[in-house]
Amino acid sequence: MGKSEKEKMITGELFDVYNDELVAERGAAREQVEAINALGESHPEESQKLVKKLFGATGKDVSVHASFKCDYGYNIYVGEDFFANYDCVMLDVAPIRIGKHCLLGPKVQIYSVNHPADPKLRRNGAMGIGKPVTLGDDVWVGGGAIICPGVTLGNNVIVGAGSVVTKSFGDNVVVAGNPAQVVKHLG
Repeated sequence: MGKSEKEKMITGELFDVYNDELVAERGAAREQVEAINALGESHPEESQKLVKKLFGATGKDVSVHASFKCDYGYNIYVGEDFFANYDCVMLDVAPIRIGKHCLLGPKVQIYSVNHPADPKLRRNGAMGIGKPVTLGDDVWVGGGAIICPGVTLGNNVIVGAGSVVTKSFGDNVVVAGNPAQVVKHLG
């Protein structure tokens, strides 16, 4: 028997985004996300409990401000002392792994999904390809930045506001621009 569409999605193979199981899982995640967003900042302890239930794994302290969006939630793994500011989007078709002491500014977008180059395969958004995203420890992503599928950022990386990160970078750098490039090396 062949792989399920979910197995294909998680392992980075071409998969059907409209598969019944995946549609149902996205619907369940949306209900959880709506509950988190409804709490806003008025009930941080309850919000943190819901985030920990939604995400695949978290450290002790996590804070996610409304209005947060994701596809599944179970493919998001964050370390201790994680903060996501307002209006963050994480399309977690493939795993999104974020280290300890990481900050996401407002309107940060992290995409772990891509679509095929062949127009027949991507018509109506029916086919997707997962590519994991990994952020090391002590990463700060400035407001409005976009992290593209397959990107890995090392430890102590700062991403300038509004940047589009299309390739991976090692430790101790500031990257900025579109496409993002190293603009400064850190101690």
